[in-house]
Amino acid sequence: MAVLDSIAKQANRLASDVQMSLKRARVEGERRLLQRQHRAALEELGERAYELVRSGELPEEPLATEIGAVESKLMEIEAKVAEIDSLRSDDEDEEAAAGDDQPTETAPADPSRAAFPMVGGDAPAPGPGPGWDAAEKFFAKGSGEG
Repeated sequence: MAVLDSIAKQANRLASDVQMSLKRARVEGERRLLQRQHRAALEELGERAYELVRSGELPEEPLATEIGAVESKLMEIEAKVAEIDSLRSDDEDEEAAAGDDQPTETAPADPSRAAFPMVGGDAPAPGPGPGWDAAEKFFAKGSGEG
C-alpha cells in the first residue's frame, strides 16, 4: 500500500504542477496581449498628438524633441523610397540597353500576365479541354468499350 500511496502523492503533485504551469502560461499570454494593446494605444496617441501639433491645435514646444525625431525618420524613409525608385529606374535602363537589339515588348496592363506569361490571354473554351478527349479514349480502352 505504501507504494500506491507514494504513486498517488506523486501523481497529485504532478497534476498540481501542470495546473500551475497552465495557469502561469495563461496569465503570461494575457500579459503579453495587454502589452501589445498598450503599445498600440501609445502609437495611436502619438499619431494623434503629432497630427494635432502639425495642425496647430497643440503647442509644439513641449514635444519639440519628439516631433523632430518623427520628422527626421520620415525624411529618412522618403530618402530610402527615392533611392529605391532610382535603383528601379537604373535597372530598367540597364534592361533597356541590354535589349536594344531585341524587339521591345510593352508591359502588360494586367500584372498577372507578367507573372504568368505561359497562360494565354483568351478565356478558356467552355466544356472539357483538349486533354479530355485523350483521357476518354484511354479510359474507354481500359473498360473494354473501345
